[in-house]
Amino acid sequence: MTTPIAVRRYTHHDAPRIRQTLIDLFVEATGEEEMADPFNQRFDWFVDHWSGHPEFACVIGYEDDEPVGMAYGAPANPGREWWREHLDPAPEKSRTFSVSELRVRPKWHKTGAAKRIFDALVNGRDEDLAVLLVEVGHPRVQALYEKWGYRKVGERQPFPDSPVYAVMLRALT
Repeated sequence: MTTPIAVRRYTHHDAPRIRQTLIDLFVEATGEEEMADPFNQRFDWFVDHWSGHPEFACVIGYEDDEPVGMAYGAPANPGREWWREHLDPAPEKSRTFSVSELRVRPKWHKTGAAKRIFDALVNGRDEDLAVLLVEVGHPRVQALYEKWGYRKVGERQPFPDSPVYAVMLRALT
């Protein structure tokens, strides 16, 4: 069943206005146990980092005025697509949109809200590819992205205190 939600798009210029909404959604969607991890406690830094990108793109899904989930990311710097280290040869078309986050409040799980929000973020983009990271300890999430057309191309631990992630890639064009 697909749940009817409205999606609203935001850019770098909207970041100060939506910052707390993104943090609140992350905290609720992540859950108390995982929020005890110091890495997750730094989420506000990640919001500021990503939203500071001039081409930051964000989608928040709403039921009426209640935010139910969010997704955001930004284009990778040309020639600096970090996922290339996992493919030899790398695809010829390589302009990449890096998806940083997708989170949906628990009561919205298994309603189609995550797919609607995610599609609103990545569909219609000018980049050739989309890349994202999924914790290797969450195989069901990885399977969901595979269902959405992504494939695992490697594993990466981007920070010394971060989890190990599956690097997942999908053609957009």
